[in-house]
Amino acid sequence: MQFFLIFFAIYALSAFIFGFQQCRQHQAYTLTPFLNPLGAFVWGDAVVFGLFWFLASLISFLLQDWLLFWLIFSVFWLVRSFGEMIYWFNQQFSAVNRNPPEKLWLYKYFKNDSIWFVYQIFWQCVLVITIISTAYLFAQWLN
Repeated sequence: MQFFLIFFAIYALSAFIFGFQQCRQHQAYTLTPFLNPLGAFVWGDAVVFGLFWFLASLISFLLQDWLLFWLIFSVFWLVRSFGEMIYWFNQQFSAVNRNPPEKLWLYKYFKNDSIWFVYQIFWQCVLVITIISTAYLFAQWLN
């Protein structure tokens, strides 16, 4: 448990530092798939979420509260998935095409703009899972 929190804190702090450097070089919107566990999909995300996860890991480590870390993780993904669900919902009906279907990684399976609603319902599923896990973890944490 403690080793994981230290590892995650170092991972998050590294994302923050490298993300900051990339943003200074005007790479804020460059995709970062290796940072997805932090919720950082682009370098701009890595700056904010890297610092957030560093602090969340550090606090959980100092308090030696593993359950608190998972509660924070669940609440974070609840909020993040809600935002992503709304983002992809809006993309479906927007006149501005910020995400051309052929540039998205699931395009090989969904060959048109239906990819946008697939992303939306994927994030709806993540939202449901995190609502349930947040309720469960919160009840456990209160005990």
